[in-house]
Amino acid sequence: MQWNTSADFSPLVLFIGARHRRRIVRTLRDAAEVLMTEWPLEDGEEYVAAVKACADAITGQAGTDQLRDLLLSAAREAGIAVLSVIPDSRQTTPHMAA
Repeated sequence: MQWNTSADFSPLVLFIGARHRRRIVRTLRDAAEVLMTEWPLEDGEEYVAAVKACADAITGQAGTDQLRDLLLSAAREAGIAVLSVIPDSRQTTPHMAA
């Protein structure tokens, strides 16, 4: 799996820390970076599950939907506010008019 493309990951905006610094997670790589370097609570059960899901997604053993769900659970556990972006499935493929 390519882990720095956003094709399979619906974006999340995480508001981390006391100053609520905005961190946009668009890719598997973004998820890995935020979990490993910026997460405020590293001993929660949901956090550990999200880290495992991230590693599994990187190795192709799990999908990004599962990771996204676990990332949301870990954010709730850590008290991180999240803005979830859900793509419109009714959207048609854009095209250019002549």
